[in-house]
Amino acid sequence: MDPNIESVSASLLSGINSPSDLRKLSVEQLPRVCSEIREFLISHLSRHPGHFASSMGAVDLIVALHYVYNTPDDRLVWDVGHQAYAHKILTGRKEQFEHQRTLGGISGFPNPLESDADTFMAGHASNSISAALGMAIADKSTPGHESRKTVAVIGDASISGGLAFEGLNNASNHPNNLLIILNDNDMSIDSNVGALHSYLSDLTTSAGYNRIRNKMAGYFRKKGILTDQ
Repeated sequence: MDPNIESVSASLLSGINSPSDLRKLSVEQLPRVCSEIREFLISHLSRHPGHFASSMGAVDLIVALHYVYNTPDDRLVWDVGHQAYAHKILTGRKEQFEHQRTLGGISGFPNPLESDADTFMAGHASNSISAALGMAIADKSTPGHESRKTVAVIGDASISGGLAFEGLNNASNHPNNLLIILNDNDMSIDSNVGALHSYLSDLTTSAGYNRIRNKMAGYFRKKGILTDQ
């Protein structure tokens, strides 16, 4: 293995082989974990190309989800599977990541055959909400699983697909323990168009939204949870 990669992983990240290991850390240590994951990804993806930008942008979100939820019992469903590299690293595939997207190596997407933490195999097809909703409804009807939580993560490009709207419509009409997270990073294969894109752009550039965002950022800085690094 490249010595640069070894030096990057020999820190907090080296002791994380499962989400339960991550949850042993303090909240104040999580920014450092995120930084180490990004360095890990840069080291590996500079040698074995993969989906770089989408995975780098989702690191903080993935760390937060695994820290807050009792994964893998609580389930994460990714709509754009190639943003889930940090998820793979935190769920026992750190040592195998060197060989991701190679013959005999791990997949570049979530794969239930690799890990119980991968609940649904998907590249991207606007289907995370519908898939996660089916899981959440099934849990409501399964004794002992009623309190199990399911999270669907979908991007601003994927949510414009018809299947995503169908999932949203059904989610509002069925009792469930489902959280839908919109990862609005203004990125897609082609330029986003349409009313939904315009609405999200107006929302994230509005003065009211940014006032609230700045106040929350100031609060987290005071608590030591957020830094300017």
